[in-house]
Amino acid sequence: MQTNIPSILIAPCGINCGICISYLRDNNRCVGCNIELPPKPKHCLNCKIKNCFERTNGSHFCFTCKKYPCARLRQLDKRYRTKYSLSLMGNLNEIMNSGLGRFMEIENTRWVCPICGSPICIHNRKCYHCGGVTIKSSSG
Repeated sequence: MQTNIPSILIAPCGINCGICISYLRDNNRCVGCNIELPPKPKHCLNCKIKNCFERTNGSHFCFTCKKYPCARLRQLDKRYRTKYSLSLMGNLNEIMNSGLGRFMEIENTRWVCPICGSPICIHNRKCYHCGGVTIKSSSG
């Protein structure tokens, strides 16, 4: 199986839902921030970043907001940099500067299980397809 995370799985804040534990796990699985299908956890339905209406030109990415980066995004970015060595604002800046297509090319090579080629979870570096674990560090 080869990693092919679709771009619809990139959340407004820059999180790649395709590598999120909630998306990858078998039980109580999330469908991703941009997919409006149940079941959606309550915290996802009430997400202030996802539901923000400050973004412009029909874009769903936070970098189009006149308040970018807002306090909520800075706080989430700090948490992800500290816990997972990944900058969400780095992801957003990459999308803004290089385009979503190029960003997805990078994501679909960055988060690959060396054993089976499936996505590696950002939260625990585990492959939910074959059970492989990697200590690969990635900064965005």
